[in-house]
Amino acid sequence: MKKWYIAVGVIILLIIALGYYAISPLFRNIKVDDALPPTNIGQESESSPTATVTGTAGHPASGTVRIIEAEGASYLRYENFKTINGPDIYVYLAKDLDAKEFINIGKVKATEGNINYEIPEGVNLDEYHYVLTWCKTFGVLFNSADLTGIETE
Repeated sequence: MKKWYIAVGVIILLIIALGYYAISPLFRNIKVDDALPPTNIGQESESSPTATVTGTAGHPASGTVRIIEAEGASYLRYENFKTINGPDIYVYLAKDLDAKEFINIGKVKATEGNINYEIPEGVNLDEYHYVLTWCKTFGVLFNSADLTGIETE
């Protein structure tokens, strides 16, 4: 009988720990205000075309995304971005909204603000039509932006 109480206690502790892991990030917002990457001579990065960030059911989001070429590097830039937090969230460049083929740009740095992510060298941006904020743990799309028609600046 005593072993049964211990087993139930361990199961309850595991459920609490997993619940905390999944829910606690929802209450933490991080704000970042990255400066615009320095642009190549003669280019005005503030006027580059943008794509609108769209949230999904249960994951509201707003802001814009653009691609900036600066000093030999490419950057994905979120502007006036706002989303909810969650566990294990990453930014992907993807060929579809299901994240079947994607490039991991990095872990989400912030849930609000103007945020730069360097795009790995050699990535052909014409092949990737979406920016996704994706929860790896649960395989859930938080938000996306359609890059179709956006040219790099």
